[in-house]
Amino acid sequence: MPAPVAAEAGRGMTSVRTRERLVQRLLATGLRDDAVIEVLRQLPRHLFVEEALASRAYEDSSLPIGWGQTISQPYMVARMTQALLEAGPIQTVLEVGTGSGYQTAVLAALVRRVYSVERISSLQARAEQRLRTLKLRNVRLRHGDGSTGWPEYAPFDGILVTAAPSGIPRRLAEQLAPGGCMVLPIDCGRDQMLVRLVKKRQGRYPGFRHEVLEPVTFVPLLGGVVQ
Repeated sequence: MPAPVAAEAGRGMTSVRTRERLVQRLLATGLRDDAVIEVLRQLPRHLFVEEALASRAYEDSSLPIGWGQTISQPYMVARMTQALLEAGPIQTVLEVGTGSGYQTAVLAALVRRVYSVERISSLQARAEQRLRTLKLRNVRLRHGDGSTGWPEYAPFDGILVTAAPSGIPRRLAEQLAPGGCMVLPIDCGRDQMLVRLVKKRQGRYPGFRHEVLEPVTFVPLLGGVVQ
């Protein structure tokens, strides 16, 4: 398993003390996965936001990254990662919606291989540059329609979706390995709920075990690509 990303030196709002305050806020929410918390402690989140927002990088809040997208709040990144990993052993993960690359980097520190798809080419290019700077070599990125997954590398032990579809995306579910776990927000009409699905191992037509985790707010999952 890859080691956690080493923290880069920072000053002011990117200091070790500032990061530790964020970690303490995350612990106060009840998050309990030590490995996930340690990755968020070390990962330099300020590298994943615009320079003008660097002073807010270690707030527990989402921040705009352009093109109507956001970098998720650290709590939600930790919550989704913990929900994915606690379902069972995971080696390969498909991430739908690379965005800034922050969630991608968190996953890369905890599993053997991450495959991440982003529909907006400019975001994908920026994320690739950031992950290269951090020397994360167990990540493969693609500009494409994330709602179709990445069938060439399926099946995946885990799938994490960072945008909300109106139901369970069938093509993604088909790319989940038996016993695998998918964590995603689902748009229920008036609200959204974070859901964990575990694919049953037995039977000719495997079903899913569903668990509703908590209310959330995400951008919608859209098809197609943006050049």
